[in-house]
Amino acid sequence: MFDSDEAVSEVVDFSITLGVMLLAIAVIALAGYPLVQHMKETGHMENIRQSFSVLTPNMNKIVFGKAPSQSVELKMYGGTVYITGTSYMNVTMEKWNGSSLALETTSFERQLRMIENQYKETSVAYENTGAWAKYSQGKAVMISKPTFACDNDSLIIPIVTITGTKGTSGSGLIRVIADGSQHAVEKYDNVSKVEITMSSDYYEAWEKYLNESLEMNIADINSTTRTIHAEKTYTSNIDVFITVSPMSVTVE
Repeated sequence: MFDSDEAVSEVVDFSITLGVMLLAIAVIALAGYPLVQHMKETGHMENIRQSFSVLTPNMNKIVFGKAPSQSVELKMYGGTVYITGTSYMNVTMEKWNGSSLALETTSFERQLRMIENQYKETSVAYENTGAWAKYSQGKAVMISKPTFACDNDSLIIPIVTITGTKGTSGSGLIRVIADGSQHAVEKYDNVSKVEITMSSDYYEAWEKYLNESLEMNIADINSTTRTIHAEKTYTSNIDVFITVSPMSVTVE
């Protein structure tokens, strides 16, 4: 009995089995937890993206004069939501002056600003009737198209000027409250050329929209100032309408 190796073998087998189990648990913990965390963060980012797809048409109800104010509930996951930015749009037009029988140049410019949600290294924003996203890697993309409209005879350019400085950070439900003010419409007749200069953190997505949706040529892109310059010459003169919609926004 004292010379038997069976007891020793059982102890060795148990030690090996226990070691394999502990190693497997360690591998799962090291590899699995980051994967689960990544999936969780990806889900949060997708929810933020979808929430701005809902926020955008509600904010645009104020722009279109369908509602004097709007209140939208958003869920936060540890990021920040602020009224921020220094974005602006300049529209320069060449138009025929029937009195002087000559072309004249006129410009219209306003600061825009935006409602932006920043989570980790991703930001999603409502800016000038559209929704935009920017990720840690890659260019900015468009989530919801802005409400520019064009046909053979006219071009409608919305300009939403957002005021407010409040914001919040953390987790849980928040409310974005927007109040509209007096709308204004500027009309320009007999326009033969339109140039749009757009300065925005999401300038890359704006470039794609102006080029593909409005068929404008991109004359210049400045990544340092985050500005694009687009232009289009029309074969027959058009009417340009610029709608200005002031919006006061608070986050609570």
